[in-house]
Amino acid sequence: MSSDFEGYEQDYAVLTAEITGRIGKVPRLMGDEKKQMILNVEKQLEEARELLEQMDLEVREIPVQSRAMYSNRMRSYKQEMGKLDADFKRSRIAYSDEVRNELLGDEGNSSESQLIKLREERAHLLDNTERLERSSRRLEAGYQVAVETEQIGQNILENLNQDREKIQRARERLRETDANLGKSSRVLTGMLRR
Repeated sequence: MSSDFEGYEQDYAVLTAEITGRIGKVPRLMGDEKKQMILNVEKQLEEARELLEQMDLEVREIPVQSRAMYSNRMRSYKQEMGKLDADFKRSRIAYSDEVRNELLGDEGNSSESQLIKLREERAHLLDNTERLERSSRRLEAGYQVAVETEQIGQNILENLNQDREKIQRARERLRETDANLGKSSRVLTGMLRR
């Protein structure tokens, strides 16, 4: 089940990287090329939302013990999705400012500052994504150690249970031997008296 989640997760990572790249290109394009890029980004954002829904469904089917880790990841992905939406809106605003400036013959200083701000936010988003991936890897490594520790503990408990059973069987044999020795002793005592 978690392998399905991880597959969706990889698709989501690739898709969001493409979206981020395309959002960064929007303010630099012109005319029909820009319109086409905006349509492509909108489609990809919709695909990313669908992937998030699929991942959410997978998380609901994961056993309760493992669900917390995946739920944390989902929260991060949803926050990332919100940032992508906001970045896309900003890039479209920059696009509409450029169109307005072209029509009015304005130099568009405000759109240039928005472009700089977009680049900074994009760098910040990429930085956060990288940090999130590192945290996810650390969480997975910690989870793997916990699973291995649980398995070792289970093996130790099974061994202890087997040892207890052996000790109980040995104790029973000792009691039987003691009873047999008591009978033998009585028989010998009886034989000696005769």
